[in-house]
Amino acid sequence: MGTLKKILKKTLEDLEFSQIREHLSAYCQTGPGRAVALSLSPFREPEELEESLLRTSEYSASYDNDNRIPGSQFEPVLPHLELLRVENSLLPVEAFRDMGALAEQIRTHQRFFKKFEDYYPALHRWVSRAEFQAYLPERIGQVIDRFGEIRDNASENLQQIRRRMHAVRGQINQTFNAAMARCVQADYLDEIRESVVDNRRVLAVKAMHRRKVQGQVLGTSKTGSIVYIEPEASVRQSRELQLLELEEREEIQRILRALGADLRPYIPYLESYQEIMTEMDLTAAKAALAQSMQGVLPERNPNQRLLLREAYHPLLLLNNKAKGEKTWPQTIELHPENRIIVISGPNAGGKSITLKTIGLLQLMLQSGLLIPVHPRSTVCLFGQILTDIGDNQSIENHLSTYSYRLKNMNRFLRKCDADTLFLIDEFGTGSDPELGGALAEVFLETFYEREAFGVITTHYANLKALAGELPHATNANMLFDSRTLEPTFQLEMGQPGSSFTFEVAQKNGIPYGLINRAKKKVTRGKVRFDESIAKLQKERSKMARTGNRLQEEETRAREEAQKMETLNAKLRDKLSNYQELYDYNQRMIHLGTRVDKVAAQYFKDKKKRPLVAELLRLVETENSKRKAKAPKKAKAAPPAPPEQVAKEVAREVAAIRKEKTRKKEAAAKKEASKPRPVLKVGDRVRLADSKSVGSIDQIEKNRAVVNYGIFTTQVSLDKLELVEGKK
Repeated sequence: MGTLKKILKKTLEDLEFSQIREHLSAYCQTGPGRAVALSLSPFREPEELEESLLRTSEYSASYDNDNRIPGSQFEPVLPHLELLRVENSLLPVEAFRDMGALAEQIRTHQRFFKKFEDYYPALHRWVSRAEFQAYLPERIGQVIDRFGEIRDNASENLQQIRRRMHAVRGQINQTFNAAMARCVQADYLDEIRESVVDNRRVLAVKAMHRRKVQGQVLGTSKTGSIVYIEPEASVRQSRELQLLELEEREEIQRILRALGADLRPYIPYLESYQEIMTEMDLTAAKAALAQSMQGVLPERNPNQRLLLREAYHPLLLLNNKAKGEKTWPQTIELHPENRIIVISGPNAGGKSITLKTIGLLQLMLQSGLLIPVHPRSTVCLFGQILTDIGDNQSIENHLSTYSYRLKNMNRFLRKCDADTLFLIDEFGTGSDPELGGALAEVFLETFYEREAFGVITTHYANLKALAGELPHATNANMLFDSRTLEPTFQLEMGQPGSSFTFEVAQKNGIPYGLINRAKKKVTRGKVRFDESIAKLQKERSKMARTGNRLQEEETRAREEAQKMETLNAKLRDKLSNYQELYDYNQRMIHLGTRVDKVAAQYFKDKKKRPLVAELLRLVETENSKRKAKAPKKAKAAPPAPPEQVAKEVAREVAAIRKEKTRKKEAAAKKEASKPRPVLKVGDRVRLADSKSVGSIDQIEKNRAVVNYGIFTTQVSLDKLELVEGKK
């Protein structure tokens, strides 16, 4: 896409973009940043817009990681630079201090973004535009210290002057102290002894002794009881100090003029520094505004496809957030196969808010701001955005609402093309419904033929019908609860909406007889058409509720079936294990019975040979069974010997105890790292690893007397945990 067209002032006013500017300026930290925020407008160059969006997105992402970007506060230097351009000009010390601080800001940001270039590539590109001149802060630092004062060694002459001034001040103090000592001894001074007048030390002489003290009178107290006199010897030295101060001022002026002459060639660099830091301040403000409204950078596409998922009106979102109220999002889509959307439905249903949401979000995006939509949204750029929202009567130009709207439509017809997004609220109103509706229908057909993109709101049935007939236009409606006759603030695509004129009138207490009379005055076909739309809308709402309920029931049934299947599988496994165990036990019982018979026979005849033969036969029989089963995997192994089971159980118990000990030590370390609360009498506490709670009756020498109701005990404070502070 080439250069974008300038957005009209009326569009910015209709969509209340000035309020977005005000919110943005409130987050700026500098005067130049606030000025740029208050004059923010959509970009004309797509490349510059893309870079601005990336910078804002990167800055917003910095809030979620540890690599926080340095602050962008600075004092503006452009007014000082205008004076600096004049030869032999004298700038104040603060001007040079601000220039040095601005240069240091650039150095700080360039170092930071070079270090984290992988995280902030767009911001790194921006600050790298400036060529840092190390001479600027170094030269200023040679003259001005970090407190904004002229250094003593700024010149040899200044250093000598200040040394002499220091010596003279010392002499003045010595002379003054000697004079004060003499006056104190003679009891000439008031209780305060001395004071300061015009930055000079003076003696507080009692009025009755004023002629006994030689010196210059600099004033009297309000009551006249005290005369402030500078001793005669100090007067001479003060005059010498004043001459030195004059020399100092002249030398400082000479130094500052020389400093200005040295910095004059670097004016273009300082101008670029302020431009870059102003944009950084604005970017930080954009990121802060995005954080306040959960703004994101959606996908950008060149295919003229606009899909806003869960889009919020920014101003409404901020206002409702401050009030703690809910804001309803909308999802809307425009693309070449669905260029125009006609939204209908009852008043106060949210049609205008939906319209303004689309327009304001598009303005914000094309101004480099992140927008409150779902991250999976996708957006495109429009060469121009045209709006016709509100009454807009013009008393000055003697225009009615309809005349004004016709003039606006004339402008639409001149400018509308395939790269235009138009937004019209209450399309066709202001004139006779049939004649105005017919003219609005022609306008809509013209916009459609020019392949423009747009969203309009209307109550006119002919516009709803036209949207249903045009292949690349779609009807939409704001849903309305037919039972409560309250808006749901949800946009539904595909069907027009009824205005619910008579239903809303009935809800608001208009007598039913008057409503019937009104119905008789309307063409029967129009009433039937509106009733059909209302009926369809009611059925659609009912079907939507039924579908949601069935979907919820299906989800629950699927979850229950999955649970039952899992339970059945577990039961089958248990049953199989029990069956195998039962078979094994039956075999052991049978074998034991045979061994018992052999033992009984041996008990009778005491013959060992038949006994051994029978036992060997039994063993061989069992071994033959094992050999037969060897190729196949046994379904259930015989139970392990008791000794082996005991060892395994002991190992598992030891492992569990070890894990518990480790967790307990980790919790103790974590608890020890926390600052312990200060316990006081009356607090409810308990011993560590105990559930019994008592109250502290007394604390003495790091031990507390804890009352458990039935008994009391003394415990070290370190072993107590605070349960509840004293109320």
